[in-house]
Amino acid sequence: MTDALAQPELAALLEDLHGRSESQVAGIDEYFRARAAAGDLSWDGMDEKSHAFFADKLVALDRDKARFCHLLCMAIGARRVVEVGTSLGVSTLYLAAAVKATGGGVVIGTEHEEAKAVAARATFAKAGLADLIDLRVGDLRETLKDLEGPIDFVLVDIWVETALPALKLIAPHLRKGSVVVADNTAAVRGPYRDYFAFLADSANGFSTMTLPFAGGLEMTVRVG
Repeated sequence: MTDALAQPELAALLEDLHGRSESQVAGIDEYFRARAAAGDLSWDGMDEKSHAFFADKLVALDRDKARFCHLLCMAIGARRVVEVGTSLGVSTLYLAAAVKATGGGVVIGTEHEEAKAVAARATFAKAGLADLIDLRVGDLRETLKDLEGPIDFVLVDIWVETALPALKLIAPHLRKGSVVVADNTAAVRGPYRDYFAFLADSANGFSTMTLPFAGGLEMTVRVG
């Protein structure tokens, strides 16, 4: 097994994408500060104003978190992966590179915005990983209805109100020993309350812990 992320062309592409994403952070922070000051910001749901603002933002998973997910996928030999929240596809490349390293398979991505999906597909082609990625465009509550298992790994990096609906659709297809990673579970723990309640229900067969990445990263294992 080789380290696909070390390939020069992919490494350069990821560096460019992360740089573009990081250049947007200050503007995103200011957006949240302004909305909080106006008293109309809620972490429980993404309104039309937020949809419009984020329509052209990369919102890429942090480099260290993306690398961690890549390594986790290789460690468990992931062949079927679901990404809840693709955006412009930065973290998708990490997942697809891991699937390629484990012998091939598929990363099923979800994206609500058609324009972002078009840009993401161009990025996948540029990286030479398009054949490993099934990007589904639209409401994930519809696009994730026809999954096939067993699913080995899931990345949840999306607005919190859709995290639990997505997990409920995916859960029946998760194999024992599969891993689900969710971003920012410490930073916005309150809005994740229903997600955590689902994980805590012993009938659902999960064991979970919050890892000390910036904002928190939830690592959940299907144990039963």
